[in-house]
Amino acid sequence: MNSRLAESTSPYLRAHAGNPVAWFPWGEEAFDEARRRGVPVMVSIGYSTCHWCHVMARESFDDPATAAQLDAGFVSIKVDREEHPEVDAAYMAAASAFTAHLGWPLTVFVTPEGRPFYAGTYFPPEPRAGIPAFRQVLAAVEEAWTERRDQIDATADAVAEALAEARAAAPADGGLPGPDALAEAARVLAAREDPRHGGFGDPAAPAPKFPVATALRFLQTRLVRERAAEAAAVADRALAAMAASPLRDTVEGGFFRYATRPDWTVPHFERMLTDNAQLLDVALDASPSREDVARGIAGFLVEVLQQPGGGFGAAQDSESWIDGARSEGGYYERDAAARATLDPPAVDGKVVTGWNGLAIGALARAGGRLGEASWIASARWAADAVLETNLDADGRLVRASLDEVPSRAHATLADHGQLAAGLLALAAATGETAYAVTARRLVDACADAAGRPSVPGGGDPVLSQQGIAAPDAASDGDEPSGVASLAEAAAGLWLLGAGDGYRAVAERLLAPHSAAATSQPLAYGALLRVAALLAAAPRQVVVVHPGEPRAAEIAADPRGLAAAARAIPADVVTVVTSAQAAEWAAAGFALFDDKGARDGLPTAYDCRDFACRLPVTDPADLVP
Repeated sequence: MNSRLAESTSPYLRAHAGNPVAWFPWGEEAFDEARRRGVPVMVSIGYSTCHWCHVMARESFDDPATAAQLDAGFVSIKVDREEHPEVDAAYMAAASAFTAHLGWPLTVFVTPEGRPFYAGTYFPPEPRAGIPAFRQVLAAVEEAWTERRDQIDATADAVAEALAEARAAAPADGGLPGPDALAEAARVLAAREDPRHGGFGDPAAPAPKFPVATALRFLQTRLVRERAAEAAAVADRALAAMAASPLRDTVEGGFFRYATRPDWTVPHFERMLTDNAQLLDVALDASPSREDVARGIAGFLVEVLQQPGGGFGAAQDSESWIDGARSEGGYYERDAAARATLDPPAVDGKVVTGWNGLAIGALARAGGRLGEASWIASARWAADAVLETNLDADGRLVRASLDEVPSRAHATLADHGQLAAGLLALAAATGETAYAVTARRLVDACADAAGRPSVPGGGDPVLSQQGIAAPDAASDGDEPSGVASLAEAAAGLWLLGAGDGYRAVAERLLAPHSAAATSQPLAYGALLRVAALLAAAPRQVVVVHPGEPRAAEIAADPRGLAAAARAIPADVVTVVTSAQAAEWAAAGFALFDDKGARDGLPTAYDCRDFACRLPVTDPADLVP
């Protein structure tokens, strides 16, 4: 048993602790060992619910002969991409120089100084479909390392130089897109709809088909629905198609990672926290709202992914044991009765800071909208767990934790922005000012008055020392980018009355990427969504209760003022007590200034187009 991996806070690394390979976790120790021995480094990157990562582990890393070859000629590092996204992004960018087929497992060969010189993805145990066997690759790299070192160094230098040039290429600093430009971007995005099956892509293409929740959420913004209704309908059709397809798990709720066919069939059976947190919002904002889909997703998040300590696990595996054999997707293809007789696929219990922020925000919004106080309570439990565990001794965020033990991996810009945005949604749902104050602190730590984003404490220290880093990216992957997430949190602070300075921060974060976003909307959905929020006149609704009602009592009254307010598609809807309103105002959130219950009755304040209407106490007076 490899103690270096067995003691990790990553389930993915722990799963490889029994390999005969002398793995190192990511860190300077591995590169020191490579320099001492004068051998190259093989970096293997994956994640715990990755099917082909499992396959390569069984075929190669569990094989004693392959392990012996690795140990003799290389220092081997195993990296969990979810724990170290910056490492993954840097090596993925480097790998693009060697292969167009990027994905995981990612296999990268680097010098002891950390410079990549060759890369690929999955390598089989024997030659297959034009792909060389993994042991053949190892032998070829060893031969080149000893016989043609000058060529390796030249390749490594060229890759490092290309990465540096990509980072140095500053985007054009233009203004924010206006309503017309955003509506046109929505139409450009809508033009990529698969007209036969819904979603985005060519109906005849064999490529995998993803939900692309970031793009769907942009199409559902108020601005797009008002100015480009035909584009907004693309999002509604996509959700309807996915919900009616095998991509949706109708037994336990939630959606699988992607489909391998254009008609959403033959899913890849991982269920990811990132996808489902975002798709919960998509279901809520669909027209008409898909409450059935939303309830299924929320049930999956709370009943399957939420961990004993409160945080949400990263994903549920695609594989499980059935009749003594590993089965990919077999569990999910059973009905409810058959599943009850099987052990479910394992959940990666790693609590990733930013991804929990996505789930916290989605559950807080869904709980308020659908009157489910238990979802808000689950979001609060997760938020408290993350704030308790995923902070280091200096008060800085870490990337993740496992079993309430924090990882040594640094938090990313996306972690700060996504958690801050989630805490703001939770603050609005619970009325608790402390969550908004913490969110403000997270944003302040990452963005200065000029809107320049930076991660507290810097990026990954090993990559920084080696001079290797990923290109700065404002485009989305399977989650909102760091820039978009931080801008969303800053905009959320502005909407809650924290000051116009936060709107300015959001604008300055977005502006350098506006041209790229409007020309490539599929890749910049999260950024465009925030831009659409800023381009429209805001609407903020505050309901103040005179006493101290419990959240469950407020949520359970379908005819009350709070329920009427939460049915309004406003940018901010929050329900607070009189005492909480005073706390918000004292904490510097001007939206709550001079707002109290009138005549001892719950009172709603409806502010729109930068002006507030007279307060009302009758739900009928709140106009959607």
